[in-house]
Amino acid sequence: MPQIVIVGAGIGGVGVAIALKRQLGFEDFVIFEKAGDVGGTWRDNIYPGASSDVAIHFYSLSTDLNPDWPSTHGTQEQIYEYWRKLAIKYEIYPRIVFNRAVVSAQWSSDEQLYHVVTQDVESGAKSSMTAKILISAVGLLHVPRLPTIPGISSFHGKTFHSARWDTGVDLRGKQVAVIGNGTSAVQFIPLISEDPTVQVTQFCRSPTWFSLYLRSEMVYFTIFKNRHIRSRTSGLLKRYILHTAPKETHQRLVPDYALGCKRIIINQNYLEALHRRNLNLNWDGIQSICEDGIITKTGQKIPFDVIIFATGFAADRYALAVVGATGKTVQEYYDFQGGPKAYLGTTVPGFPNLFLLGGPNLGTGHTSSILTGELQMGYILKFVKPIIDGVVSTFEVTSEATDAYNDLIQRRLESSVWMECTSWYRTDGEGKVSSVFPGPMMLYGWWVRQATWAHYDVKATTGEWERRVRREKWIRYSSPRHYLGILLGFFISWISG
Repeated sequence: MPQIVIVGAGIGGVGVAIALKRQLGFEDFVIFEKAGDVGGTWRDNIYPGASSDVAIHFYSLSTDLNPDWPSTHGTQEQIYEYWRKLAIKYEIYPRIVFNRAVVSAQWSSDEQLYHVVTQDVESGAKSSMTAKILISAVGLLHVPRLPTIPGISSFHGKTFHSARWDTGVDLRGKQVAVIGNGTSAVQFIPLISEDPTVQVTQFCRSPTWFSLYLRSEMVYFTIFKNRHIRSRTSGLLKRYILHTAPKETHQRLVPDYALGCKRIIINQNYLEALHRRNLNLNWDGIQSICEDGIITKTGQKIPFDVIIFATGFAADRYALAVVGATGKTVQEYYDFQGGPKAYLGTTVPGFPNLFLLGGPNLGTGHTSSILTGELQMGYILKFVKPIIDGVVSTFEVTSEATDAYNDLIQRRLESSVWMECTSWYRTDGEGKVSSVFPGPMMLYGWWVRQATWAHYDVKATTGEWERRVRREKWIRYSSPRHYLGILLGFFISWISG
């Protein structure tokens, strides 16, 4: 029986496995991955032009920086290969069971263990095991979101989501509909429309802010936080869009919502591609899909051979059926709370020894999940070590601490730019902001630099835990760095709002 089960061998799963080995020298874990290799979203998203939309260095582990990236924004192939090499370097592959999905996990209060049920993807055979610790690394961009359009199943042509790109579909000479205008669509449309025989019609719901390049944490301070600077930046980007895109698109292409409300998109020749005769934008809205095409809300019927859904992911749903001490699942807890909710985006009341990587309110509009993930991993290891050392059997965050943290997050979000439009950052698109973190990552890093044990119900197995806590407090409070740290914390909180 492994002491730790990790769900998913994407960047989060591989990253936490590396941290366990490097920082704790611990290898008694197993990773279950439903696909056939590591990489997660960078393995699955193979659509043409797939690449990072923030600087590529933010997709590197701090322990394994790569000075040889060929460009500022890496391709899917480059990022995927980087993480495969890391899995080989740190000998993570032997700890992974591929093509096996985690079906469910249920906490046993009597045994102080999770009973984990897995299923072989090919044969359907199920098996079970127990684990002291469950680390969920299923990822935020994991489950493709398909639109609920009447008649979607009646279409006789080919359909697929951009996150599950069908390489067997030849687009040459085809009438192709693209539904959506987010990051993936902006990346693949310039490439598929290079062939003049491919007639592309893109169905857009709302325009998007485009940028050439924005710098990580400074984006938060200059765009997400400062209304005046955001307005000035919006003017600059508006001029950029109008200068680059064809004149006939200007009226619909400039957003009427605040810059930063939705994820800012890096222009990768998309605006230039709009000059092509075989690429058209349609803003009429979709009424339904029929056997041979799409009917718009104006009543126009447009024939298509292929429909590609570039409609993003279900970021507000937790796909794994984890049952906690109360008999409820994580998703049921989310539903009761009006949307995803977790303490520091990592732990959930009623779910002992469960740790979420990339949990609620940990997405960003300006940097990558790698930075957030590394900060989280350092925090999680503070709990893992006492458990594997045998001095603590369970950690469970209190409801009071979780509510207080969520109240803090929501207060910071009340007047934020993310409340000003419909986006994937919000539960069901229009509810509370449940995906994005309302601050720079250095603020989150400050919050997780150490664990506040009083926010957890701790079941110690011996008196060693109390001695550790007392020793930790003595070292912390007797050090001048602690008081300098308090001042630094006040400063970080102040400048980040």
